[in-house]
Amino acid sequence: MRSRWPISTRVWICNVISKRVLAEQDWDVRRLLTSVVVFTACIAPLVALMFGAMAGRLGVNPAEMVIRSLGEWALRFLLLTLAATPLARWFHVGLLLCYRRMVGLFSFGYGLLHLIAYVWLDHFFVWSDLLDDIVQRPFIVVGITTLVLLIPLAITSLARVRAAMGIRAWKRLHRLVYVAAVLALVHYFMLVKADLTEPVVYTLVFALLMGARLPLKRR
Repeated sequence: MRSRWPISTRVWICNVISKRVLAEQDWDVRRLLTSVVVFTACIAPLVALMFGAMAGRLGVNPAEMVIRSLGEWALRFLLLTLAATPLARWFHVGLLLCYRRMVGLFSFGYGLLHLIAYVWLDHFFVWSDLLDDIVQRPFIVVGITTLVLLIPLAITSLARVRAAMGIRAWKRLHRLVYVAAVLALVHYFMLVKADLTEPVVYTLVFALLMGARLPLKRR
């Protein structure tokens, strides 16, 4: 028994290490595949919008459709970013938190494209017309302010920047996401002239997410 004990110990250690390595590799593969799925889902609306524009399927006012669709997707992805933590707690799926940054960056990306499309398709980069429009329609200022608030959040989403800032400072800064979400909803309400169904639905979703976070804060 004494002569066999070291061998059996080494075999046991090798088996444990092998299982751990295989488990980590399996986790890496699953995370990679999930990343591809999430990325594809996030980029799909933009691809669909581009194909719709090229095929002439965006209705009688394609410019307005492009601008509005990009803004709506920016808001949706922003709400999905806020939903990551509550959903991970409710369904015990910590993997959701791994993609919060990606979805948040897509929210910023769609918001930036929303602004570019507005400046380009509505005003053809004629800055005097743009300034007049901003003065006459205050909701544009609210929308631009929302995007400006998302800029530092996008920049500091990098792991190195977060480490340099420190976790406390980083968390304080990223509380701006709640302000940005409120301003995005205000922007949407001010933009819509008749049917308020969608802004109301998004506001209720935001209120639900904020309510879900209260028990988490108390813990």
